[in-house]
Amino acid sequence: MVGQVPDTKCVADVTNDPLMQAALTGVTRVLASVGRAFVCLDSHLRIVHASYLLDQLLGEGMALKVCGHAIEEILGEDLFGPNGPLRQALTAGEKREGWRATLQFGPAGPRLVSVTAAPLLPEPSGVCDPRVAHMIILRPADEEAIYEGAPTFFSGAVACSASMQRVFRMVETLQHSEATVLISGESGTGKEIVAKAIHQNSPRREGVFVAVNCGALPAELLECELFGHVRGAFTGAVRDRIGRFEMASEGTLFLDEIGDLPMPLQVKLLRVLQERTFERVGENTPRSTNARVIAATNIDLRRAMSQGQFREDLFYRLCVVPIEIPPLRVRREDIAPLASHLLARVTSQHGLVKRLSPQAMRVLLDHPWPGNVRQLANAIEYAVAVSKLETILPEDLSEEIQHPHLIDSPVRGVSEGADAQRADEQANTAENPEYSHLLEALEINHWRREETAKALGLSRTTLWRKMREFKLA
Repeated sequence: MVGQVPDTKCVADVTNDPLMQAALTGVTRVLASVGRAFVCLDSHLRIVHASYLLDQLLGEGMALKVCGHAIEEILGEDLFGPNGPLRQALTAGEKREGWRATLQFGPAGPRLVSVTAAPLLPEPSGVCDPRVAHMIILRPADEEAIYEGAPTFFSGAVACSASMQRVFRMVETLQHSEATVLISGESGTGKEIVAKAIHQNSPRREGVFVAVNCGALPAELLECELFGHVRGAFTGAVRDRIGRFEMASEGTLFLDEIGDLPMPLQVKLLRVLQERTFERVGENTPRSTNARVIAATNIDLRRAMSQGQFREDLFYRLCVVPIEIPPLRVRREDIAPLASHLLARVTSQHGLVKRLSPQAMRVLLDHPWPGNVRQLANAIEYAVAVSKLETILPEDLSEEIQHPHLIDSPVRGVSEGADAQRADEQANTAENPEYSHLLEALEINHWRREETAKALGLSRTTLWRKMREFKLA
C-alpha cells in the first residue's frame, strides 16, 4: 500500500503558507507510513486538503482533483448526505471509527474502505489551516480490522454481519470481472440491491442496469420483453420494439426470479448465453448482444432441476459466480443499522425528523422478519406515517410487528395445506406439559420474551429455542 513518497507535493491543497504546507507534509508522511490516506474538510464538509495516498485509491491525480468537492461525492450520500450518520456525528462534534463505505471518484473503480471521521480539535498555534474543521481517515477495508458494531455502507446496502461482509467483499472482488452471477436468497433480502452493487462496481458501470422480473409476466409477453418484437408479429404489434437484451447490450441485464422462467424460454436464454445472439419475436434475423447477465432466485434451483422444472445446462451457465444472501433472521446484528438507515431515508423524503426509541428498536430486534429487509422497510414507513411525536414508540409500530404471534399463531389463520398440517402438529404438541407451561408464561407476560425468560428462569436464547421447537416463534 505504501510506496515511495513523490518528489512533488505530498498534499494536494490550495495553501501557499510554508508553515502550513510543512505541517501537512509531516502529517501525510506519518499516516502514509501506516497505509492511511486522509482528507481535511471545512465546516461545510467540502474537501480542503487530500493526501497523495488518495491517488493510490482513486487513480493518479485524484488527490488534487477532489479538492473543493463535497465529501459525499467520494464517500456517498448514505453516510454524508443531509441525514447521513457521519455528517450528523461531525456536526455534533463526535467521532466515528471503523465505518465502511464505497470510495468512488473519477475513472477508477469503486473501493471498499474503512472510514474514521472526527472533528479537528482547536489548535492555538496557528500551524493548522483555519479552514479545516474535520478530518477523514481512509484505509482499504481488507487491511482494516472490523470494529464491533460499525456498519458498512456499500452501494446502497447497509450491514454489520460477517455474512454480509463476505457478500460485499465478493462484490468488490468482481469489480474487474464480467462473469455471469447467480444471486440466491429469500424474497425481500435485497438481491436486486446486490445486483446493482455488482453493476456499479464493474467495468460496465457507465452502461445501463436493466431489470426484468421473470415471474411477473406470462410466457408470451416475457419473450417480447426479453427479445423484443417486430411490427405485425402479433395482434397489437403496431411497431418494432427492442427487447431488454438489446437495451442492456453494453450494460447489465438483471433477471429476477429466474426460477419462474418457463421451459421454452429457458432454452432461448441458454442460446443467448452460449452464442450471444437472439431473434426478435416475428423475425428471423439474428441479433447480437453483449449484455452482462445477473440472475436471482428465491427458490432452490437444484431441487427444481431434480424435479425437471429447470434445465441443468442453463443452471451451470448462470451459476458461474454464486452469491447467497442470508435472511435477516440469521443476521440480527444488521437490524439496527438497517432500521436507522431506512428511517433516515424515509424522513428525508418527507422533510421530517424522527428517531426510534430504545423500546421500539427492541421490538424490531425481537421480530422474526419473515419478509426480511422489505418487511422492515415497510414497518419503518408505517411507523413514520402514524407517529405523532419526534420519537417513534412501540405503539407506533403495526400490530403485525408488535404482536407477530397474534398474526401467525398456531390457532389463527390456519386453513389448508401446510397450515393445516402445522395445526395438527400443534394439537399433538399441546398435550406436552412443557408446551402448556411455556405458552401460559408467554401469555401472562404478554409475549414479551425478556419478561417470560425471567419468569421461567431461562436465558433469552434458551427461551427462543424452545419457542421454535414448539412452533411458537
